[in-house]
Amino acid sequence: MANSGTQTYSAPSGSGTPRRSIGKRIAKEFRENAWLYLMCLPGVLTLLVFCYLPMFGLVLAFQKMDYTKGILGSPFVGLSNFKFLFTSTDAWIITRNTVCYNIVFIIVNMSLSIGFALVLSELRSKTFAKTMQTIIMMPHFLSWAVVAIIVFAFLAPTNGYIPSLIFQLTGQRVNFYMRPSFWPGFLVFLNAWKGIGYSSVVYLASITGISREFYEAAMIDGATKGQQIKYITLPHLRAMISIMLIMSIGSIFRGDFGLFYLVPMDNGKLYSVTQVIDTYIYRGLKELQNANMTAAAGMYQSVVGFILVIVSNKLVNKIDPDYGMF
Repeated sequence: MANSGTQTYSAPSGSGTPRRSIGKRIAKEFRENAWLYLMCLPGVLTLLVFCYLPMFGLVLAFQKMDYTKGILGSPFVGLSNFKFLFTSTDAWIITRNTVCYNIVFIIVNMSLSIGFALVLSELRSKTFAKTMQTIIMMPHFLSWAVVAIIVFAFLAPTNGYIPSLIFQLTGQRVNFYMRPSFWPGFLVFLNAWKGIGYSSVVYLASITGISREFYEAAMIDGATKGQQIKYITLPHLRAMISIMLIMSIGSIFRGDFGLFYLVPMDNGKLYSVTQVIDTYIYRGLKELQNANMTAAAGMYQSVVGFILVIVSNKLVNKIDPDYGMF
C-alpha cells in the first residue's frame, strides 16, 4: 500500500515545554508586577493590623476574663456569654434598633441618592450641576462630633434655636433630649442628609458612563424623559444598585457609632431608641468593663453580617449572575 506522502512526527520523550512549578509562577508574577504589589502593600498591612489581628480578641466571647491570668489563661466557659446576652432584654433592643434603622436607612438613602443622581444628570448648566454636587457632598466630610454640636445648638433645652422659638410662640419649654419619640425620624433624616451626597455621586458616575446613543435613539422614537429613565437609565444602573445593596445589607448589623452615641449626647433617657450593637459594645467596656459580653455581642454582629452578605449575593446571582459581587 502506497504511502500518502505525509509524515507524522512524534515528539521525543522528555521534550516539550517543562511545567513550571507554582513557586516559579508566583515569583514571575511578583517580578513582572512588583510596583503594583508595592503600591498595595500599605493597604494590605493596614488591613492586617487593624482588621485581622484584633480578631484574636474574639476568643474572649468564649471565656470568663481573668485579668490576672490574661487572655490565654482565662477559663473557657463555652457559650455562656452568648446565653446571658440573648436571655437579657438588651439583645432584643439592640438587634431591633440596629436592623430596623439600617433597613430604613437603605430604603431612604438609596431612593434619594438615585433621585438626586437622575436630577443632576439632567441639569444643562455644568456650573450649576457641579455646585449642587459640592453642596450635597459637603455633609459627607463632616465628623459626627461636629454634627452633634450643630444639633445641640438647635435642640439645646435652655437656649437652643428651636426650643427658644417654640417658647416664644407657645410659652412652653420643650426638651427634645427627653423625648424618645422624636429621635427615630430625626436620626433617619440626619443619616440621609450626611450620606446621600456620596452615594448620589457614585450613581451619577454610572449614569454618565451610559452611551448617549441610547438616548438619541429613544428621542428619535419619541420617548419622553420618564420613559428614557425607566427603560435606559435604571436598567443600566442595576449592576451598581446591586453592589451597593449587597454592601448595605452586609452592614445591616453595624450601627453608626457617631450617629447613635454622639448626636443624642449619650442620653440615658434615649437608650430605648438609640442603643445599637456598636454603642452597646462601647458602653459594656466603658461602664461595665465586661469584655466577655461585649466580645460575644461583637462576634454575633460579625457572624450575622457575614451570613447576610453571602445570602444576599447568592440571591442576586440567582436573579442575574452578572450583578453579583463574587
